[in-house]
Amino acid sequence: MPGGLGRSSADIDYVGAVEITSADAQSGQTYASITADESALLISTSDAVEITEPTVTKSGDSDGGDNCNFYGLNAAVLLKDDTTTTIRGGTVNSDASGANGVFCYGGNGGHNGAGGDGTTLYIYDTAITTTGDGSGGIMTTGGGVTYAYDLTVETSGRSSAAIRTDRGGGTVVVDGGSYTSNGLGSPAIYSTADITVSNAKLTSNLSEGVCIEGLNSITLNNCDLTADNTKCNGNATFLDSIMIYQSMSGDADSGTSFFTMNGGSLTSKNGHVFHVTNTSAVITLNGVKIVNEDADNILLSVCADGWKGDSNKALVKAASQKLSGSIKVGDDSALALELTDGSTFEGSIDGSIVNASGTVVFSEAGEVSVTLDSTSTWTLTGDSFITEFNGDLNNVNRNGYTLYVNGAALA
Repeated sequence: MPGGLGRSSADIDYVGAVEITSADAQSGQTYASITADESALLISTSDAVEITEPTVTKSGDSDGGDNCNFYGLNAAVLLKDDTTTTIRGGTVNSDASGANGVFCYGGNGGHNGAGGDGTTLYIYDTAITTTGDGSGGIMTTGGGVTYAYDLTVETSGRSSAAIRTDRGGGTVVVDGGSYTSNGLGSPAIYSTADITVSNAKLTSNLSEGVCIEGLNSITLNNCDLTADNTKCNGNATFLDSIMIYQSMSGDADSGTSFFTMNGGSLTSKNGHVFHVTNTSAVITLNGVKIVNEDADNILLSVCADGWKGDSNKALVKAASQKLSGSIKVGDDSALALELTDGSTFEGSIDGSIVNASGTVVFSEAGEVSVTLDSTSTWTLTGDSFITEFNGDLNNVNRNGYTLYVNGAALA
């Protein structure tokens, strides 16, 4: 995430065009700010607040950098100081840089792994639109807690995920609604937190569909996710739809990243469906309809990319799942693939990897373990190279190709 000026929320002079500092209930009100580093609505109280059918507009660019990303400076709506706030209906429109739509800041100062102060947002049926850079739709940091229901969110700026988190993380639970991002470096979901999304439509029109950094997670339940990642951002040298990585920026602790998807659909229009780099990742898939529209048909790549400092390791656990396409594992990386409950894999595994610029970056495969239970099968679509096989080889249809285990071709 972008750097900036501040390193502590205590250094920020928070200002709101309207400020709520005690228990309150407001309905049908208009909240507007055209001033840089001022929120249209600032809620800073340990009391409960209810906002119904608001009309919120925010302009006035900020150059606050981390103060905006970590602590909520210049957000259209900002919650802090242990409030429990409920927002129902209405609209939030932000047309400025560093102006997140609705920001829930949990007060932990951006310390990774620290608990928040109890700041909690419940938001229902609200339409949120942001156009500026660094302006997410719903934003949670510092250990904040966000519950979002049936929202319509669209973002257009750079680094402006529709569901966005940053340093200090927190918990985000989303049910229903539509979440669309249109900008560079702006996935539909960016996670430095624990995020669960159910029954939602998620669309990214330029960037990854979802991105997880470090010791954090995303769980999707019965969601329809579509990603069209057509331009590399930052240090990235691959195009992909699900990116799991560690930037070493300090925004997320290092550790195992978790991506879980149960049911629903995943449509990858360009690049690799999954890409794991500079972290350990567990990818769990259960009954997901995966559609890969990219001509190279690469399901997963595990390898070094533009970041250093950690390993490249992935565990893929597929249950009642159809998988197809090539799996690419660089010689600096490791993969364990486990198929259970009638899963099928039609594809190949090797270490021949080409990045988005067409440069060959790896040619040999790293450590690869494949495990099939008695109900699952693997049909080869090319010569494949692994280091360990667990299961019954009768469940492997070699389809005229060769399976190599530790360099030896199986007879």
